[in-house]
Amino acid sequence: MALSDLIHGSSLPWLSGEGELTDVVLASRIRLARNFKNIPFPNRADLNQLATTRLMLTRILSDISRELGVSFDVADMEKLTKLQQRVLVEKQFISKKFPKSPQHRVAYISSNQEMSILVNEEDHLRIQCMAPGLSLARPFALASKFDDLVEAKLDLAFDEKMGYLTSCPTNLGTGLRASVILHLPGLVFTKNIQNIVNISPQLGLAIRPLYGDTKESFGNLFQISNQLTLGYSEEELMANLAAATKEIVSHERQARKALALYMKDRLEDEVCRSYGTLRYARLLSERESLELLSKVRLGRDLELLSGFRPEDFGRLIIRIGQGYLQSLAENENLSKNEIDRLRARKVQEILLEASREAGEHIEET
Repeated sequence: MALSDLIHGSSLPWLSGEGELTDVVLASRIRLARNFKNIPFPNRADLNQLATTRLMLTRILSDISRELGVSFDVADMEKLTKLQQRVLVEKQFISKKFPKSPQHRVAYISSNQEMSILVNEEDHLRIQCMAPGLSLARPFALASKFDDLVEAKLDLAFDEKMGYLTSCPTNLGTGLRASVILHLPGLVFTKNIQNIVNISPQLGLAIRPLYGDTKESFGNLFQISNQLTLGYSEEELMANLAAATKEIVSHERQARKALALYMKDRLEDEVCRSYGTLRYARLLSERESLELLSKVRLGRDLELLSGFRPEDFGRLIIRIGQGYLQSLAENENLSKNEIDRLRARKVQEILLEASREAGEHIEET
């Protein structure tokens, strides 16, 4: 896949709506932090050392690619425009801080878009793998295989007592950061989300909004991940996260049932109004789009709405991003009004396509 296709593509395999518990769990991610022996961490390395790190991986990547049976596209932060960088951030292939110091910062993104390898981010290597639904084992197996292939050829910074040495102490040990993306409109609407946030540190987990911040979030999308890695095995960390996720899913489903039972008329009205706005609005901000899409997805999951598929939700999350829209227009100087107009048009294209394929719109109740 060419880099241009990666930038302009409107779907991601890990937002396909498939997998386990996908009414609540959108995606799972595994990230492994690794560093090379005898080379300073990126935040302490000079440009020659950063170049060395990049060259070390580049020399073995073709062999790794052959072993994995997948090719990689190169996203060189020094050669990308600010707009291209922004799109890769929106699609979660790279972190927000990765392009800020672009020298010798490179992302290798697999052709199937399930894996991205960041070179010289916080650590020398950040191996990231994604999968739809609650599926930690699958991306972990892929990330581990990549890690094993690297370690078979290069010396990694490892201590017998402390495990893998990392730039951030919270990653020390396994270097594993496992996370899941959850859609939690029920817990937000019933004002129970804060209880989940407050108890998560006691379970060794952190939960944060995917959009906005802890004071003001929107879209009802949250990411939950392990906080520590030292002293635990990868299996223990993933099992703990999976168990907590299933518990949250249970609470979210109960909240949705309560809404459907005690606020049915209001809920149906909210869902239908949201769908109507998305279908016919001429201007849509990113925040409004996410709020409306959350209600429409909830309506679909509660069978209040037809003509809307789980994969549409994932495609729309990509299409409403400012960077993505500007890249489609090939104009990073679009005004806010122009972006909002283009966003509304792209949302309507997908919704119209989905309703035509389903042959129906909103079920009469």
